Amino acid sequence: MKTYEFKPICPKEKIIQGASFRISVLTESLLRLEYEENGHFTDNATQVVLNRDFPQVDVDIICDEEDKLLFRTKRLEVDYDKRAFSPKGLKIKLLDNGIVWNYGENGWNLFGTVRTLDETNGVVLYEKGLFSREGYAWFDDGESCELSGEEIFDRQNPEKDIYFWGYGKRFKEALKDFYYLCGKAPMIPRYALGNWWSKYEKYTEKSYLELMDRFEKENVPITVAVIDMDWHLTDVGSEYGSGWTGYTWNEEYFPDYKRFLKELHKRGKAVTLNLHPADGIRAFEVMYDKVARRMGIDPATKKAVDFDLMDKNFVDAYFEEVMQPYEEDGVDFWWIDWQQGTKAKSGSVDPLWILNHYHYLDQLRRGKRAMIFSRFAGIGSHRYPIGFSGDTCATWISLDIQPFFTSTASNVGYGWWSHDIGGHMHGEEDCERTCRWVQFGVFSPIMRLHSSCNPFFFKEPWNLPEPMRSIVDNFMRLRHKMIPYLYTANYEAYRNDEPLMQPLYYNSPDSEGAYHSRNGYYFGSELIVFPITSKLDDELMMGEVLSFIPKGRWIDIFNGRVYEGEKMRKLYRPIEQMPVLIKAGGIVPMSTVIDEDVNNLPSKLTVYLGIGADGEYTLYEDDGNTNDYMNDNGGFTKISQHYDKATGRLVIRIHAATGKTALLPEKRNYRFVLCGANPVEGYDEKSGQVYVELSGVETSEGAEIVIENVTLGRNDPQKDLFDFLKRCKFSYDQKQRIYDAYLRGELDSEESIRRLDISEKMKDAILEVLG
Repeated sequence: MKTYEFKPICPKEKIIQGASFRISVLTESLLRLEYEENGHFTDNATQVVLNRDFPQVDVDIICDEEDKLLFRTKRLEVDYDKRAFSPKGLKIKLLDNGIVWNYGENGWNLFGTVRTLDETNGVVLYEKGLFSREGYAWFDDGESCELSGEEIFDRQNPEKDIYFWGYGKRFKEALKDFYYLCGKAPMIPRYALGNWWSKYEKYTEKSYLELMDRFEKENVPITVAVIDMDWHLTDVGSEYGSGWTGYTWNEEYFPDYKRFLKELHKRGKAVTLNLHPADGIRAFEVMYDKVARRMGIDPATKKAVDFDLMDKNFVDAYFEEVMQPYEEDGVDFWWIDWQQGTKAKSGSVDPLWILNHYHYLDQLRRGKRAMIFSRFAGIGSHRYPIGFSGDTCATWISLDIQPFFTSTASNVGYGWWSHDIGGHMHGEEDCERTCRWVQFGVFSPIMRLHSSCNPFFFKEPWNLPEPMRSIVDNFMRLRHKMIPYLYTANYEAYRNDEPLMQPLYYNSPDSEGAYHSRNGYYFGSELIVFPITSKLDDELMMGEVLSFIPKGRWIDIFNGRVYEGEKMRKLYRPIEQMPVLIKAGGIVPMSTVIDEDVNNLPSKLTVYLGIGADGEYTLYEDDGNTNDYMNDNGGFTKISQHYDKATGRLVIRIHAATGKTALLPEKRNYRFVLCGANPVEGYDEKSGQVYVELSGVETSEGAEIVIENVTLGRNDPQKDLFDFLKRCKFSYDQKQRIYDAYLRGELDSEESIRRLDISEKMKDAILEVLG
């Protein structure tokens, strides 16, 4: 099977070597530290590391004696006793901050991610990431398998194989080097960025298509149809063992599965099927005879064909006789679920990793834009998106960990986590929690509703009471409309090594608050998001989230509130809103209408503009399914805004498209939303936004629109305080006293607000309104 192209050899001039050690100076801040008693070192790629041929680095060797090696790069100073690695014998100083790492220390690590969230209800034992507050981190690659061409095998000579990261607060620089060392994060298909429907339920062809009909009737778009394990035979008889593994369609539920797949495609859905591959190919499977003969087994014996991806013959038979025919019938990608254990049948290779590796490459070598849906199998798994985080409990605690968990995964380059939005199992009925979870799901990498087969566990929006039903409907529609923005972020993740979700400290490394706003993250290049993961306060009738607002001017796209960073602030929102802030100068393109076929590039765009600064944004579009993106074969449409504060002139320009423009609509209509501008013509009082139309723009030529007398919007504290008090549930007299105190000018400082005889939450909420 064709594998990745990689360059695992570090140039000799960058290596310092002794009898039992080898140090490769990969960059000024990245070292490979190997120790093996007999001097046997690994030059092959591994399941984690693909490329070690970084550009030349200046190294100053200060001392090289029998029991001491001291050398420096521009960023690091290494002091090593040339023996087995130990805290006393191996020390590395970060020259930018003077902090010394003693071998084995982890410091205050900022975390990476984990293999699964199965059964999680609040506690996550995170693995280490590439960053710490001290500025260093490390991981040991000494136990991962080797890759040589198409071969995968256990380590020939197990060794200590340490990668030391000493980048300080240069988070994005470190990520770029990580993606080179361990491989790029590939683009996922366009359809994956819409709404997924999934439930562990015994659907039939009839019931599933009726469900899709209902979503269409409700005008709630679904782009990915997930069929859990009951697509295949599960009642297989005790002589065969468990029914979890299966590859034969259940004709009772799906009498003509090809017709079913074709119909889903006709409706604009991509399709994935669940797999539990642990038990191999057994005698009841329709493809058993073919696979058995290829493996030298007489089908008459009914002997199971073991699932062994270390056996090349089985690998070929598995993909050619089982997987590929179903893909030709209409299965777009596979959901590779659990139960493979932690060791391969032969050798010690992690079977989950090799499953991910081979499934992904099987699609890639056949020219598809490869995608799988599987578990995280350690550092390097970003090469095989998308991640399935597992069966979490349906509780507020479980929801509360997911924003932090998802953005923090970027600390090991893992940008495409998918969660069971709404929770998978246990818990209790709570429509408010479902609503908040969907809001997070819409502003997370993958928006996939999923749950257990409990008949009382509803995720269908029409089964929710109002106002939750309408809120979930609207957010799911918003997710679909955001695909142009999400798809461009998808491209940026590949081209420029910028994961979709990033912790706030990436761009504010010197701000303490950025490390403590656990629910906050960048969502693409233009937005920051703060999901609310706790219940509405009974008094305020709003939910809260502790937020760090970065330096600059930020505007909430839902209510128009303006914030000036750099500050920590609790933000409060009613159930129909969550804080999503666009930066001044920010540009966020969305589709204006919902198209059932996600690969139809929109001819009508709604573009959100953060008013108050100049900015530009390049929208990337392609066919959504091929690998042309690897050669930048897409269409590029630059959108820019220039704002002159002195004159109030706002110039918005759609530049002439470049690249593969034949893919794009010949003409487009644009609707601009001016976030953070005072009312001018086009102002909508309900949303607090200004709308400007520009129609019939020739894609090949572009256009420009000039808007005069645009002034920067400010919050209206009197109106906002009145509306806030109107919503709250407490004494009318107390509301009147607070409002009158404001009118008298008595609430002009945080200290004066803190003196009010009201709850602390009420004080915090008033601070946001009046701040």
